[in-house]
Amino acid sequence: MTDPGRSRPPGLSVRVKLTLSYAGFLLVAGVALFAVGFLLLRFVPDANIQDLSGLFVPNRSDLMEVFVRYAWWALIALLAFGLAGGWVLAGFVLRPLGRITEVARRARDGSLGSRIRLPGRRDELTDLADAFDALLERVQHTIDEERRFAANASHELRTPHTIVRTLVEVAQADPAGRDVDLLLARIGETNDRAIATTEALLSLARVGRGDALERERVDLAAIAAEAVTDVAADATAADVRIDTALSPAAVTGNATLLARLAGNLVHNAVIHNGTGGRVRVTTMDAPGGASLEVVNTGAVIDPAVAATLTEPFVRGAGRARGSDGPQGSGLGLALVAAIVHAHRGTLEVIARREGGLHVRVTLPR
Repeated sequence: MTDPGRSRPPGLSVRVKLTLSYAGFLLVAGVALFAVGFLLLRFVPDANIQDLSGLFVPNRSDLMEVFVRYAWWALIALLAFGLAGGWVLAGFVLRPLGRITEVARRARDGSLGSRIRLPGRRDELTDLADAFDALLERVQHTIDEERRFAANASHELRTPHTIVRTLVEVAQADPAGRDVDLLLARIGETNDRAIATTEALLSLARVGRGDALERERVDLAAIAAEAVTDVAADATAADVRIDTALSPAAVTGNATLLARLAGNLVHNAVIHNGTGGRVRVTTMDAPGGASLEVVNTGAVIDPAVAATLTEPFVRGAGRARGSDGPQGSGLGLALVAAIVHAHRGTLEVIARREGGLHVRVTLPR
């Protein structure tokens, strides 16, 4: 990558420019002051003047000669003082820029951990330094997330291919004993898992880009009811009971993403439950905004683990795949968190003492 600074021709530094400007303004002020003196001298008579005692009184020419002689010396002194004082003053004013430039160069070279942390009262330079520190903080956080996400995604997408390869190798090693139908079924399940993971990754990437969302007035109660209907068959098969208390809760948001949000929460509550478990889905219009709550029974989860469940590929049992098999990609709550962030809402994931999770989404109206 080309460094634009190295391709630019050399020029005067900002300190030199400020010094010249300070000296120039001081010199202009001196010239203006002396011009006023010349104008005042016009009112002095040019004829020889003697007072009543016979003493000599200088006329206009005499005063003009003296005034011009000392005016030149005064202008030279003003110029020298302006250059020296301007150089010192410019250095004092521009001192923070050196600190900012040094940190910017470190960031350019890949050291994103450096910060300016400019002391002093608020002014234009401290605002610039604070904004640059905030920018570095956000860039470092984003890069760290992207690296972790890429590593996790690589692992997750590699796993199905490894499973397929193993199945094929085992089948090739024992041609007589292989069950083609079972082999195809297992390959199909593994492929479905890879497709689901890829689609979730794409959805998460689209939401994370921060693209402008198409918004409309939607009711969280209707969206939650549709999500419950979609997982009703899975809940029946898993012997999980779903209770609802859906009060109208209107918000302005993207209907597709909010449907995905509710679907992920309800689906996770069902598949991460136990036989005879329960799920409660609630929507309400609260003073802080419209909220959607999904509470489920299940295994006891450490509160520290619950706090990390919104990260990609994190599951209740940790980052390793649990018993959920192909149903769980570890992206459900990560996508929920991204959708909530895109709608400027809040997401709370609380581990219940008796087991399971209590997830609360609050969106501004």
